[in-house]
Amino acid sequence: MTENDQKQLGKTLWAVADQLRGTMDADDFRDYMLSFLFLRYLSDNYEAAAKKELGSDYPDPNGVGNAGKTPLSVWYAANKADVAQFEQQMRRKAHYVIKPKFLWGHIVHLAKTQDDTLLDTLQGGFKYIEEDSFQSQFQGLFSEINLGSDKLGRNYHDRNAKLCAVISEIARGMALFSTDSDTLGDAYEYLIGQFAAGSGKKAGEFYTPQQISNILSAIVTLDSQEPKTGPRRKLDSVFDFACGSGSLLLNVRHRMTEAGGSIGRIYGQESNITTYNLARMNMLLHGVKDTEFKIWHGDTLKNDWDWLRETNPAKKPKFDAVVANPPFSYRWEPKDEASQDARFKNHGVAPKSAADFAFLLHGLHYLKDDGVMAIILPHGVLFRGGKEAEIRTKLLTDGHIDTVIGLPANLFYSTGIPVCILVLKKCKKADDVLFINAAEHFTKGKRQNQLSDKDIDRIIETYQQRPGKPLERYARRVSLKEIIDNDYNLNISRYVSTAEAEQEIDLKKVHRDLVKIEKDLAAAKQRHNAFLAELGLAPLP
Repeated sequence: MTENDQKQLGKTLWAVADQLRGTMDADDFRDYMLSFLFLRYLSDNYEAAAKKELGSDYPDPNGVGNAGKTPLSVWYAANKADVAQFEQQMRRKAHYVIKPKFLWGHIVHLAKTQDDTLLDTLQGGFKYIEEDSFQSQFQGLFSEINLGSDKLGRNYHDRNAKLCAVISEIARGMALFSTDSDTLGDAYEYLIGQFAAGSGKKAGEFYTPQQISNILSAIVTLDSQEPKTGPRRKLDSVFDFACGSGSLLLNVRHRMTEAGGSIGRIYGQESNITTYNLARMNMLLHGVKDTEFKIWHGDTLKNDWDWLRETNPAKKPKFDAVVANPPFSYRWEPKDEASQDARFKNHGVAPKSAADFAFLLHGLHYLKDDGVMAIILPHGVLFRGGKEAEIRTKLLTDGHIDTVIGLPANLFYSTGIPVCILVLKKCKKADDVLFINAAEHFTKGKRQNQLSDKDIDRIIETYQQRPGKPLERYARRVSLKEIIDNDYNLNISRYVSTAEAEQEIDLKKVHRDLVKIEKDLAAAKQRHNAFLAELGLAPLP
């Protein structure tokens, strides 16, 4: 499927969602829509793996009939004694199992025939996937999808009818395209973006625009010490401690594999239960096996992930790459003992009014010595005083801040403020800080401004090449001494101004022009007075 077809599929599914949700909030309907897309993905993948496993024993789909039977349901009925062994084998090969009655094809049949058992079957299917499908339990994966909600209908019959309509339309929309499992992951991402755009701040909080995600993923996948040499061959681990829907982590994975490299395990943390579930679905939808990722539901600032609090230095988790788009200037309540927290004690505790540096220090704490961290933060972290100034000073004197990238305003769904990307390293080769001022390089959009591919490529290339000579009105390497002279203020415009220099005025030329104008005025007046004299009128003084 082409990229254009993928977008068209996404648009088709969005149109279905927009048509069917009625009075339901976009955030609520999102959970239903994405869950059904997820079920379709799991079903397609599982049936493809089953067909490969059974070979010639796999029933002919065209010979199954029109009674809503799937090929696997036919095989299960004819081979009851072999089912347990088959499912054991499928857990090894496909890494999960789905009972035939819970497969998307059967669910669609129930929907199209207005079967009264659809709702009950869906509830049973979701529970089975959460508890039994995978080797790892995905407890609560569908916890935000209340199939008994009054938002779907006043009673069972109404809710069942609503689900029949929704699922039938989704199936009809998909039938217009030749979909494969890879495509469904792209459609899922598209819908997340559309829901974020359509519902404003609430949904936008968990969505990092693809353009910005591309920049961060490119930075952390380049060689940490010598970005000029190109991408790393392998990342053992990547971590996003505010992972939202997981798109940023997936972007890092995609970039590594696209460059011919490999990635080990993916780790994420998310405090919002809805987006935590979205992230887990998103991983599976993009072909990441349940053994290849770990997403934790918890509060990053409280560091409530037991695994991260390992006190044995030899067992302490460390990551090759850390990426994050945490909530901007989030108000938090650090406890009195926060100053002794291993994450903060060497740098200081961020103020209650803004947890930006608390998030940053959390990520830096778990970064490997040869790793790279890229984090999106509001511009305020570059120049605010008080505790933040102390933390910023310590980070600079320790040589942890590698690059500061200023981005245009209004790139996010949740806020219009301009933001920056900070690139941090525990051990960096350069003894200066690279400043990139990309604030003026964007395409204006109706709702959000956009970064073109050219804009993105220029940012990445400038970071990668780290040019020795300044790029006028765009980038410059700045010594620590100059930063110290500016009281450790990192306000980008202090070092790379985008203001155009005033044009020099040629006074001699201006004088010549004025003299000529005076002569032209005098000649015009003389001609005019000649006309007045012919008319017998008094001349101009």
